[in-house]
Amino acid sequence: MAAEEASRSSPRSRREPKGRASRQDKYSVLLPTYNERENLPFIVWLLVKSFSESGFNYEIIIIDDGSPDGTRDIAEQLEKIYGSDRILLRPREKKLGLGTAYIHGMKHATGNYIIIMDADLSHHPKFIPEFIRKQKEGNFDIVSGTRYRGNGGVYGWDLKRKIIRLYRKEVLQKLIGKCISKGYVFQMEMIVRARQLNYTIGEVPISFVDRVYGESKLGGNEIVSFLKGLLTLFATT
Repeated sequence: MAAEEASRSSPRSRREPKGRASRQDKYSVLLPTYNERENLPFIVWLLVKSFSESGFNYEIIIIDDGSPDGTRDIAEQLEKIYGSDRILLRPREKKLGLGTAYIHGMKHATGNYIIIMDADLSHHPKFIPEFIRKQKEGNFDIVSGTRYRGNGGVYGWDLKRKIIRLYRKEVLQKLIGKCISKGYVFQMEMIVRARQLNYTIGEVPISFVDRVYGESKLGGNEIVSFLKGLLTLFATT
């Protein structure tokens, strides 16, 4: 009897099968938006479909930066359709930068894993279950999408495009505290800092496509800021 009780209480007996998420795991998707009225319903529908079919617990946090095209109105409708337990609208009054959008969204995240991705359909949510499986298989701190390995591809994609990533929440919190970038270079700095701190990083080959609706948010000034951010990053690492 004592041996049976010890077996039940041991960490090994409670360990989830390799490659599967535990029932307690929850995935918070941070979705910053700016003028994504047309894309937002599609990306949310695809996210809901992917998570529902794979059985993982999730929430989608939409951080809209005062989009003048009515993106916030669409987000409010989606919140009503899917429920406020799945879709959380956490808007800001104006465009304040990608890095601060993630910080803002993470304050409202209840999941123990954070997924960051673009709302313009350049990343298909169908890859998310692969990210989760990869994280579990290797017990990685971070899993990043890549177009340079395996079956990854690129369709109309340029080097300014952001990359989908999965983080342990506590890891992302520590990395954010170390990062100094606020714009599009933020994600690049996150990986640099992660390697400095010896966090483990897994990779999943995925396909990238150019945005479906709307124009790129990177204007001339933002491209200059991006390049300045890179120079600062190289100078401080």
